[in-house]
Amino acid sequence: MNWGRAVIAGAVGGFVLGVYNFLVHGFIMRRTYESRPEVFRADSSPVWFFVVVIVVGIAGALLFAKSRSSWSAGLKGGVTFGFWVGLIAFFVQFYNPLIFAGFPYSLSWFWGGITLIGWIIFGAVASAIYKEAAAA
Repeated sequence: MNWGRAVIAGAVGGFVLGVYNFLVHGFIMRRTYESRPEVFRADSSPVWFFVVVIVVGIAGALLFAKSRSSWSAGLKGGVTFGFWVGLIAFFVQFYNPLIFAGFPYSLSWFWGGITLIGWIIFGAVASAIYKEAAAA
């Protein structure tokens, strides 16, 4: 495993994932969140969202790099990795109505889909950056 390339792939993939989340949650889903101020509030700095998603991206890329031989070469392998990680993250979204008062159950489906697509994008980006020879 090439640690440097994995960290770079994670940071770039995390940044792309952050931009994706900003666009989806900040613009497409904005009215949904504004309609439920008792559940959603906007009192934190957007910088923290990018810091967290980059750290998560680095962790995701390290997992991708460590398990690289399990996935197909190239874009297909990255997208497949992203799908499986995204599928796990999809189902995690169903905890939200259980732990956040007023969180609509139907929104779990939207967040699950948003998360799944985000991880597929992340996998594509990570695979484009993290290219290691099969023998390594």
